[in-house]
Amino acid sequence: MMRGVMLDVPVSLLDERRRKGIDKFDEMWEGVVHMTPAPNIKHQDFEFELEAWLRNHWAARSSGDVFHNVNVSDRENWEDNFRIPDLVLLLPEQRAILRDTHILGAPLVVVEIRSPGDESFDKLPFYAQLGVSEMWIIDRDTNVPELFVLSEGRNEPAMPGEDGWLVSNASAVEFKSVANAKFGIRLAEEPASYRELPGR
Repeated sequence: MMRGVMLDVPVSLLDERRRKGIDKFDEMWEGVVHMTPAPNIKHQDFEFELEAWLRNHWAARSSGDVFHNVNVSDRENWEDNFRIPDLVLLLPEQRAILRDTHILGAPLVVVEIRSPGDESFDKLPFYAQLGVSEMWIIDRDTNVPELFVLSEGRNEPAMPGEDGWLVSNASAVEFKSVANAKFGIRLAEEPASYRELPGR
């Protein structure tokens, strides 16, 4: 994949991307457009299965919400500065930050499924500035997860326990890489909730 920088993006290019429907993953970072391709099939499959698990287990227990590909911004006039995480988790008391077009402020958790060469890690400072409690980054090809926890204004990497599990204290979800490039996930203290993703 070739990376590139275009200092001035022609309006015609943006119009063409809108017309073709390939702009839905474009992000705006303080007025600078970041154009990203649509996720591949493996990414989409994993995202769908993870969202389904989170809805069926975490959201059902917490009465929270799980959204995918939603605009997250630090301002009401969100179009000049927003990111689009793959998934976000919101608790019931955070529903006040939902807008029709975006989330204003910090979700509980943001999830990024990382493709080679993408900007998942570059988003850490933005999510920290918003006050997001945790960021999960999961490698698209290996399904190896990383967990970053907000501490003193920075997202710091969490270390797995001796058994390899990363523990999300914000959500009471645990996850780790397991055999055959699978992603193991469960609710804390609920063994019956365990699942390996992707399921096929």
